[in-house]
Order: sequence, then C-alpha cells, then structure tokens
Amino acid sequence: MSMQDAASGVALWRQVADGIERGIAEGRFAAGEKLPGEMEIAETYRVNRHTVRRALAMLAERGLVRAERGSGTYVETQRLAYPLRSRTRFSEIVGAGGHEPRGLLIDASDDAATRELARELGLKTGAPLVRIESVRLADRTPICVSTSWLSAERFPDAGRIFASVRSMTKLVAHYGIRDYRRASTRITAGIIDATDAARLELALGRPILVVDSTDVDPDGTPIVTKHSRFAAERVEFLVEDR
Repeated sequence: MSMQDAASGVALWRQVADGIERGIAEGRFAAGEKLPGEMEIAETYRVNRHTVRRALAMLAERGLVRAERGSGTYVETQRLAYPLRSRTRFSEIVGAGGHEPRGLLIDASDDAATRELARELGLKTGAPLVRIESVRLADRTPICVSTSWLSAERFPDAGRIFASVRSMTKLVAHYGIRDYRRASTRITAGIIDATDAARLELALGRPILVVDSTDVDPDGTPIVTKHSRFAAERVEFLVEDR
C-alpha cells in the first residue's frame, strides 16, 4: 500500500503507526509476537526506515510494542492482573495468568540497616543486611525491578541462593520458612529513572508504580522488606482483603 498521500494531511510515520496498531487490535500481530523487521515494514508501507523507527518509537512510548536490543520489536502483552493480598507471590500470580514467571539477579551486596530499614525488619540500626537487586519477568516481558533487604544473620549467603533459585519464596524456604504473609504495603506513583528504564526496557519518563512492602513469617517476625518498581502500563493492581 502507498503511504505517500500528501492530501491526507497525516504524517507518514503516524500512518505507519496507525497501520501497525490496527494490526495489533485486529489480532494480526498477537501479544508477545515479534513484528516484521524495519526493512520489511518500510517496504510494506513504501517509506524509509527512519519513518518506521519513528512510528515504532511512538508505539513503544504508548506501551503497545517493546524493542529488545539485538532481537527485534515485540507486541506488548496485555496488562497483568496483579492481586495484592496477604499472600502475594509473584510466581503464582504470573503463572495463574498463563505466563512463565522468571527472576533474574542483578546484584547482591552487603548493606547496613538504616533507621527505616531497621524499623521494618525489627533490627537495630546498623545491623548487617543482604541487599538483593532483581528483575522479575512474565515470559519475556520485564514486570518489575525490586530491591530487597534481609537480615544477614538470619539469611547468610542469601544473594548466592537467590541467584540459584530465582525466587524469594524459594529463597526463604531454603532457610526453613515455608510460609509468610504480607504485613504492610504502600503504593505510590513515580517516573522511571535511567537505570530502571534500561532494566524494564521502557522509555525514559514512563510512569511506574512503586510498592514498598514488608513480609513476616508465621510468628509475625519480619523476614524481608522490598522496594519494587513496576512498569505501570504492564500491570493492573487488584487490592484484595484476604
């Protein structure tokens, strides 16, 4: 089809973007599917690759597609329904939605409890902690980046264990904690920074949902406190009283 319709008054890149968006809406490009390459799209719409790149950039900003460096551009999945309840487990939530949960360790390091972290974890200020930076994915799509803190005394070598099991539930189970519950959750809105933008494969300036939470064991003793940043366009929080 020709996109060289000067009389339309619509920029070529917008026409390309609208055509791809229609294809997504009509199911010609399924969620998670890789789009044709830039050259193929350019030939289809009879435009240059710069025009295609601008169209794809606009679709990415709107959260409809996601570019993966060295791989291509993929149709974004629908928002993941993410219940917030007393037992919130990423792997269970993602699995229930028909997706494969994945966890990747970014970094693990020693830390010391600030006054706020000490209060959340029931420790003394300055107590040794293990700090874990991780990214959680549903299939190929990054959903959130989390910073988690645990007592280094109770969970020695937690970073190495997480790198192996890639799950906070499995991590604490390794130390004999078979169940835990959410004691507190605070949700705020924010704008993504450059570091998390790269990790979540989002454009700078995109909105995020920030979740600060603390989990406790069956005895009520805090075990982990987290500072998680979710891609706002990829999740839908459902607050459940149970």
